Amino acid sequence: MKAVFSLSQFFRSLCIMLLAVAAAFPQEGFFRLEARKGVWWIIDPQGAPTLSIGVDHISYNSDRVKGTGRCPYCEALDHSYTDHNAWGLEALARMRLWGFNTIGAWSDAELWAHAMPYTIILDFAARSGANWQSGLPADVYDPRFEQTARRIAEEICQPRRFDPELLGYFSDNELRWGQDWRGKETMLDMYLSFPAASTGREKAVEFLRVKYAQDITRLEQAWGVSAVDFEKITSPGTTEAYRSDAAEFLENVATRYFEVSARAIHEADPNHLYLGARFAGKPPKAALRGARQADVVSINVYDFDPRPAVQAAYAVTGRPILVGEFAFRTENSGLPNTKGAGPKVPDQAARAKAYADYVTHLESLPEAVGYHWFEWVDEPWEGRFDGENSNYGLVDILDHPYQEFVEAVRQANTAALEAHRKAVGGGQ
Repeated sequence: MKAVFSLSQFFRSLCIMLLAVAAAFPQEGFFRLEARKGVWWIIDPQGAPTLSIGVDHISYNSDRVKGTGRCPYCEALDHSYTDHNAWGLEALARMRLWGFNTIGAWSDAELWAHAMPYTIILDFAARSGANWQSGLPADVYDPRFEQTARRIAEEICQPRRFDPELLGYFSDNELRWGQDWRGKETMLDMYLSFPAASTGREKAVEFLRVKYAQDITRLEQAWGVSAVDFEKITSPGTTEAYRSDAAEFLENVATRYFEVSARAIHEADPNHLYLGARFAGKPPKAALRGARQADVVSINVYDFDPRPAVQAAYAVTGRPILVGEFAFRTENSGLPNTKGAGPKVPDQAARAKAYADYVTHLESLPEAVGYHWFEWVDEPWEGRFDGENSNYGLVDILDHPYQEFVEAVRQANTAALEAHRKAVGGGQ
């Protein structure tokens, strides 16, 4: 009896040890993250360190001319390829030739079946009432938000949980986290302006009631405003106390957003990465603190040098950073370039240099685990749905590559891993 008990204890101890080893060394077979000698890497399903080098919006049915439904790129492709699949195979062949290894957001789902890593954008907030163009935020406290996130994750993430080619998921793109090009209101202002019966407005009012111990006079003095009661606050403050309250409430909203998103994704698919919500530019620190729930923090950085934005995000989150969008527009491309983000350069040679410099700057940072170019093809000269009309493409509207540019892209992409290996604290 004693011998049997000892043997049982031995096997129990062995199982505990094996579980501990498995936890310390995540199972290969899916993309994961790892910091090696102070440098963050994406580890591929075979266990090799890599970066995600991708392109956004690789799509046969590309941008349509605003107000017409006409798709100039589609028209050109219809004359050049026998079908969508023939175009897709050619597009992926070009991707590989030019040093890309990831299919970015908004790309055709048909491309996912051809042995190249891919990403998916889920639009949790966008499908819960948020509006990207106007900047209207979703009410993350409304049960609808969590229900929508769970439903989308069950529909999209759960069936893909065993796909080794899937890199991970973005929950949304360029949500408004407060004051930006879409308006001067803080998140607190926007939530206080929600309908009276909304959960979000109730949460904002409750936040202020607790903050000021149910004393509206204390809020008036702190904010420098006149208010009848907490339910009827109509004007934002201008004081430091108001700004502090707005930042605290923003962190609450961001934390709620990222907690719900991370839980929905990982419960439906525990094997793949949550790549964040694609912040625009340099987001508020309060929003970044909420983003710590993501596996990767993604930001879209349309500057010549991404390092200030990336370093600022990493300093707050401690999470590896992926650039979800960047681009440079050429003034002599024949496109208006009057609407759209990103610096303008004189010609394709200057665009080539800007790309190479950007990649070198970015991958010199130990926290930078990749970058996705925006986008595959130029926007229509007449403007897409929001009027953008810029030279973003690796190919033009007739599907012809910008040869000087893509050659520099190839060289920069090929050199990116070595640049990252030499990042401060680098090595493998």
